[in-house]
Amino acid sequence: QVQLVESGGGLVQAGGSLRLSCAASGPIYSPYYMGWFRQAPGKEREFVAGISWSGRSTFYGDSVKGRFTISRDNAKNTVYLQMNSLKPEDTAVYYCAAGPPSSRLSDYEWYDYWGQGTQVTVSS
Repeated sequence: QVQLVESGGGLVQAGGSLRLSCAASGPIYSPYYMGWFRQAPGKEREFVAGISWSGRSTFYGDSVKGRFTISRDNAKNTVYLQMNSLKPEDTAVYYCAAGPPSSRLSDYEWYDYWGQGTQVTVSS
């Protein structure tokens, strides 16, 4: 079956950086878009970033624009999330997701496959 496996989470001080990776495996359809979401305790799932199959189109949530960058390497079936200038409010479990091409990249209900999540903690 299709699997998405995130890595790269951890503990970092405010102002620091982390790079998350998400590797896809299994019989996933092509092309597929990918997205990153996050969920903090007691809060709803939040769209972070999305990317088209070619990588030429990227989208970001308002709270991370200018600080986070999404990219992908289709040869490796991997999507990345470079997170800079991290803030304590970025603390959450980060999930990657894969879905068919769509303008609904920010809609978590659109995605067919999800990773297990990776914890990101930003200390003040």
